[in-house]
Amino acid sequence: MELEKRSRIVIDASGLVAGRIASIAAKLLLKGYDVVIVNAERAIVTGKRRRVVEWYMKRVSEWRTHYNPEKKGPKIPRRPDTILRRMVRNMLPYKKARGREAFKRLKVYLGVPSEYESLEKWVPEEAKLKNPETEYVTLGELSTLIGCKVW
Repeated sequence: MELEKRSRIVIDASGLVAGRIASIAAKLLLKGYDVVIVNAERAIVTGKRRRVVEWYMKRVSEWRTHYNPEKKGPKIPRRPDTILRRMVRNMLPYKKARGREAFKRLKVYLGVPSEYESLEKWVPEEAKLKNPETEYVTLGELSTLIGCKVW
């Protein structure tokens, strides 16, 4: 796929490593492309299931502490699309104007919306899982295991 001719790039995240997708998407956003990521629930996080879930649950539960028990509200995303969106945001300089503008051009969806069904989807080779024996968890499974109720 030639990226130079397109202004909007649709990435299918099925079976791709979430961190690598986020890195690729962040680079494209900084170059000025509009990036759409579909099938976010099928992106994978490598590692043993128990370790990945424990690491993420530690992040979710640490924001409320003994010293500041009144902090309320979900600050760590739990839905697969918001988890992937946050990964991309953290790879952008989002506290600067350039990063904020780039972040506005990102769209992440669960499944494939009807408006993107007919478009060609790009599957970056560098985001594929290189070792098939590597253990992984999909973002959909991770979201269910950390207690996301709606997605």
